[in-house]
Amino acid sequence: MTTSGSSHLPPGRPGRPAIAPAPGAPPAVAGWTPRRPPGRTLLVVEVLGIALGLAGVYWMITLIMGVGGATSTAMAGALAFVPLVVVLATVRWVDRWEPEPRSLLLAALLWGAGVSTAVSLVFNELFTFSVLSTTGDDTTASVLGAVVGAPLVEESAKGVGVLLIFLLRRRYFDGPVDGIVYGSVVAAGFAFTENILYFVQYEQALGQVFFARAIQGPFAHVTFTACTGLALGLASRTRSRGSWVWLAPLGWAGAVALHALWNGSAVMAVHESVYWTVQVPLFAVAILLVLALRRAEQRTIARRLGEYARAGWFAPFEVEMLTSMPARRDARAWAARRGAGGAMRDFQRAATSLAFARQRALTGRYDIGARLDEQHLLEQVVSARAGFAARRD
Repeated sequence: MTTSGSSHLPPGRPGRPAIAPAPGAPPAVAGWTPRRPPGRTLLVVEVLGIALGLAGVYWMITLIMGVGGATSTAMAGALAFVPLVVVLATVRWVDRWEPEPRSLLLAALLWGAGVSTAVSLVFNELFTFSVLSTTGDDTTASVLGAVVGAPLVEESAKGVGVLLIFLLRRRYFDGPVDGIVYGSVVAAGFAFTENILYFVQYEQALGQVFFARAIQGPFAHVTFTACTGLALGLASRTRSRGSWVWLAPLGWAGAVALHALWNGSAVMAVHESVYWTVQVPLFAVAILLVLALRRAEQRTIARRLGEYARAGWFAPFEVEMLTSMPARRDARAWAARRGAGGAMRDFQRAATSLAFARQRALTGRYDIGARLDEQHLLEQVVSARAGFAARRD
């Protein structure tokens, strides 16, 4: 990847940097011309996603209550909430460098919990019914429905949610970690509703089902759909706008294959052996991959902010602080003691977003307002810095 270096950054200095470039100064990315003013985009996508998700959740809960009643459904919901909290806490840890917009994460969660589960319920039933109509055999229909139909239908329903975020909110899709985060949140919502359904359906064996789904496999759906998110995250880092057309199906195929392996091992009564010999090692590899990707994000922040530091926008000690999680915590604690904790959080958030905005521009994503994003974020950096620098002990 070729970078333009600090020579293409607007001039400034750490104390009181000038917001506007000097007359005749080159733009942040050579050859790019602003197309639209900066500012918050309308939350239409998020509102529609949340509305559809809530409608789907309402429909699913109504159906589940029809099966087990209100009391059983409420108890199942409380139990399903346990693995949901664990998964979301893990996702939050993964997403620490540049947290995604909460409204978008909520839309992703509800898409998984409502839209994906409702669509999957309908099409899973249709698939099983079509197999039964063709073969006339209940066992064949049940096995193919679990091993073939469910992976295809459910990973498609979840994957569409991640794809929509990628296409409609690509500004917030900065790489593989973002893809994993969005995929994991959609999958967490899906697993939550599905767990409620399973806990109600198999109430007589609730302890066994809870152990299998909440203890052994709380990250199962997350691991599957993260494949789709990872592929779209890789697509977001390429210069070709159409790379997602072939990368997304590859990620989806990986998600379907892992899902089919998981379901197939249960159907064939070899789940325990497959779990320990295949699933656990795969999960360990996934953890190592996430750690490596988080480290890559840290290096990206260091490189991009280093360029701004050489142009005078940051002091070297600020870059060092911004590229270390412990140093960030110490800086927030220091600022909080001076009554400026919010300003420090804003400074860290804006600086991190600035680094990724520049990364987007350097990878050819000029169409998302790279130059004006930079201008707006530099203003936020200066304003936030003034908020805590002006405080005294």
